[in-house]
Amino acid sequence: MNRVVPLVVALPLLGAAVSLLALRHRSLQRAVSFVLLPTSLAVAVSLLVHVERTDTAAVARIGGWPSAIGITYVADRLATLMLVIAMTVLLVVLVFAVGQRSRDEVSPYYHPAYLVLTAGIAAAFLAGDLFHLFVAFEVLLMASYVLLTLHGGADQVRSGTTYVVLNTIESLLLVSAVGLVYGATGTLSMAELPERLAALDDGVRIGLHLLLLVAFGLKAAVFPLFFWLPDSYPVAPSPVTAVFAGLLTKIGVYAMIRTQTLLFPDELRPVLLYVAGFTMIVGVLGAIAQSDIKRILSFHIVSQVGYMVLGLAIGGPAAVAATVFYLLHHIPVKTSLFLVEGIVEHTSGTSVLDRIGGLARRSGWLAALFLFPALSLAGLPPLSGFVGKLGLITAGLDAGQYVIVGVAIVGSLLTLVSMTKIWTGAFWGEVAPPPATAAAPAGDGPGLVEGGPGLLRRHRTMATATATLVAGSLVLAAAAGPLYAFCERTARDLTDPGAYTAEVRGS
Repeated sequence: MNRVVPLVVALPLLGAAVSLLALRHRSLQRAVSFVLLPTSLAVAVSLLVHVERTDTAAVARIGGWPSAIGITYVADRLATLMLVIAMTVLLVVLVFAVGQRSRDEVSPYYHPAYLVLTAGIAAAFLAGDLFHLFVAFEVLLMASYVLLTLHGGADQVRSGTTYVVLNTIESLLLVSAVGLVYGATGTLSMAELPERLAALDDGVRIGLHLLLLVAFGLKAAVFPLFFWLPDSYPVAPSPVTAVFAGLLTKIGVYAMIRTQTLLFPDELRPVLLYVAGFTMIVGVLGAIAQSDIKRILSFHIVSQVGYMVLGLAIGGPAAVAATVFYLLHHIPVKTSLFLVEGIVEHTSGTSVLDRIGGLARRSGWLAALFLFPALSLAGLPPLSGFVGKLGLITAGLDAGQYVIVGVAIVGSLLTLVSMTKIWTGAFWGEVAPPPATAAAPAGDGPGLVEGGPGLLRRHRTMATATATLVAGSLVLAAAAGPLYAFCERTARDLTDPGAYTAEVRGS
């Protein structure tokens, strides 16, 4: 099984190369994407099953070099779990984009960039050394910039420039941290680093930890490093924003989980508590102040990341298990909300609340597709968001962190308020005619129909893709027991750095 691990990265890269050679053959590009993404998903599922069955990580050393000096891919429980959910989301969003038939998807460069993005995401989850993690981040940056500015509008280019500049700063910080870590320890292998970092002076170790946290925190959009996200994501096409919202910031969170549990266990928790609290509250207050669905959801990306950082700040297997479950829940929920927004914008020409209204009366199915993930995001029982937040709150109470638990509860209530703002404004407000200057999106015709299985008369593919993710989030709630048990086993692995080291060396 170790030989299979690199396929999750190699297959999308191969598909990107073929797509570049087929720039004038859109149907061939789509065929390549729809063959290689499901294949990558199948490989990820097989790795997850193998890791769970054998209770051992699958390790691949590229070129046969030892992990201390070579590129090593490590597929443990957390990595394989993230791979499965990422590949699923990427495949569903691709179906949505093809169904939307937007100008971005019909661009000859959309599919190559999308597949390169997929490879970068897979490499980030599997990276067994800090330098390769940095390389994966760079691959993500290049592909995401192409996708963000593919349409070439002035707003997209301006926001894309901000996105690239801030991520370039993040890259500079990360490569500087990687160089300093290597200078201090003589290795970048995550299997070797825990022992060598522990032998450093406290000041040096904390300095390296802070530098890595700032770099990963900028990628994850935590307070106060989140300012680039609400301006960059809303200008991108909805399928692109859905992938960015669901996955890209979570890669930063994933890197923070690795850093906090494997390399620097039990350090800087007070700092992370403040970061988590401000991220939760500032993000949700920013969402409440907005009047555009896309901007509201973009600010909520920031707020929800705060809950994931909260589990790392509390520490211990129970809090880390809740963080992993919350991460698992948030990816399909947030992605599906952006896909619902994409349907609204595609059929109405806008997502500004005061220009739309009465959507629930025109399509009850569209209202349901928004309602379930919105309530899950707010943490209402019995949905998956409630399970994740309950785990975090319970771990916080057990650790005596009553103040931050109160902040988390207030953040959940404010999240419900902002979701109610969308619900009342877009779905139950007065029907507003489209502005006279608004041009109908390409491919639009008569949009919503009254209820029934045919959510959109001409956009059933978009509706089906969105419904698939919403159904997936409901499955997470229904299977919360065994999934949470899996997350507890994952947390057991994460909070035992010796086990990771032994598995990588032993393989």
